[in-house]
Amino acid sequence: MKNLLYYGDNLEVLRKHVKDESVDLCYIDPPFNSKRNYNQIYNNIGKEDVAQAQAFVDTWTWNSIANEGLDDIISNKNGVFTKQSINLILGLEKVLGKGSLLSYLVSMTQRIAEIYRVLKPTGSFYLHCDPTASHYLKLVCDGVFLAKGGEFQNEIVWSYQRWTGATKHFQSMHDVVFFYTKTKKDFTFNLLYEPYSKKSKHKAKRLSTAEKGKVITQIYTEDTSREKAMRDVWEISYLNSQSKERLGYPTQKPESLLERIIKASSNEGNTVLDAYCGCGTTIAVAERLKRNWIGIDITYQSISLILKRLEDSFGGDFTKDLVDKDTKQIIRPAKLALDGVPEDFASAVALANKQDDRVRKEFEKWIILTYSNNRAIINAKKGGDGGIDGTIFIVDYDEKQEHIFEQAIFSVKSNKTLSPSVVRDLFGTVEREKAVMGFLLTLYPMPNLVKEAEKYGTYQNKLLGHSYPKITVISVQELLDGKRLHLPTSVEVLKKAERKTQDNITNDIFES
Repeated sequence: MKNLLYYGDNLEVLRKHVKDESVDLCYIDPPFNSKRNYNQIYNNIGKEDVAQAQAFVDTWTWNSIANEGLDDIISNKNGVFTKQSINLILGLEKVLGKGSLLSYLVSMTQRIAEIYRVLKPTGSFYLHCDPTASHYLKLVCDGVFLAKGGEFQNEIVWSYQRWTGATKHFQSMHDVVFFYTKTKKDFTFNLLYEPYSKKSKHKAKRLSTAEKGKVITQIYTEDTSREKAMRDVWEISYLNSQSKERLGYPTQKPESLLERIIKASSNEGNTVLDAYCGCGTTIAVAERLKRNWIGIDITYQSISLILKRLEDSFGGDFTKDLVDKDTKQIIRPAKLALDGVPEDFASAVALANKQDDRVRKEFEKWIILTYSNNRAIINAKKGGDGGIDGTIFIVDYDEKQEHIFEQAIFSVKSNKTLSPSVVRDLFGTVEREKAVMGFLLTLYPMPNLVKEAEKYGTYQNKLLGHSYPKITVISVQELLDGKRLHLPTSVEVLKKAERKTQDNITNDIFES
């Protein structure tokens, strides 16, 4: 089986692309894990920290998508919803009303019902959440799994420590992971054992019991043949800003957490699914542990980060076909199939014209990250972005021949017609931000803008000894034909450039 990475709404992907009883293990960490967002959603308000929480609040408003989801559940669309799930949502509607929280729970019920469908009879499901929402999600999971003969196995507590300020309550230092199985007995489970530190007094001692009357006393023996079976409280370090694993993704989880789950509930060659794969921790660990995997995410920013993570961890040919330069024949295919990313002009137009609030900036993310080889930084603000949709930092030399990083700016336009004023505006933004270059990425070809861009001169990169247009206009069709940014934008590229001669560098730096 080829590993699969889907860009799109996980509900649509699950329904269209994932077969019944084809998955051994599913782990999800859905986007709902802060008390601030919980309070805003529960009360249907967004007055506190609006700028930070608005994207999340927008996602869970009661709208046409939520209404459609409610109708799906009540009408038992595709036969995946249980009587208990239907009654639960109808009851919650009476208590909560048609607001943000019910919208969230409807969305989760739809997806968990599909996850149950795709699990094999021996399969397992892990739902990661925090204590602010766990009580609602437990009811949703019970309504899906227990009503169909599944079993709730554990509430796993991930305990960690991190620096926090003083509060008027006990410090919140744990997340919750619910563990369900599709059947009560015949499911995959590999017993794990407690990790012992070298300094532990109880290292290599097994836990045994001795019954005295009605009291069971736990004692440690000198028998080293067995270790202590793992508990449901896991002490695993939180990923702080200094962690080597850290990718800058806000809800990134440690690999050691996913390693326990994957080892416990799957075997080599099994298929692992993550329907909210974020920065790709689940699939990176699954790949390392020799599992097949399926990842789904609705934002191209996540897809871009996953592709880069897989390339960095398993080699550049992991995500791309290895092609013979002369014959253009595929020597070795990529180890994953990427689905949902625009492959032609029509699909790019469809992405640009999506009206769903959840994906309103996805065209911008896709075109910027694809052109920049997943190196750009996306401006996630929905409005008032100052004409900047993304930035990238280019390696150069200063006057002392020391390395510096210069800023370049991306602006994206999806209009069918544009006047030369947009090029002038981008040049003004480049000057205002003291950037060295500007890239105007357009959905439609714009010869008039290409001609206008020629008026604004060039940027001289001292590192490479080469000049580049100050303003560059690139259309989607050029992107689909393989046009990419080739400038030193990272330490890896810098080191590679330093090993080349100046002539060799300048010949291939800006070609498609």
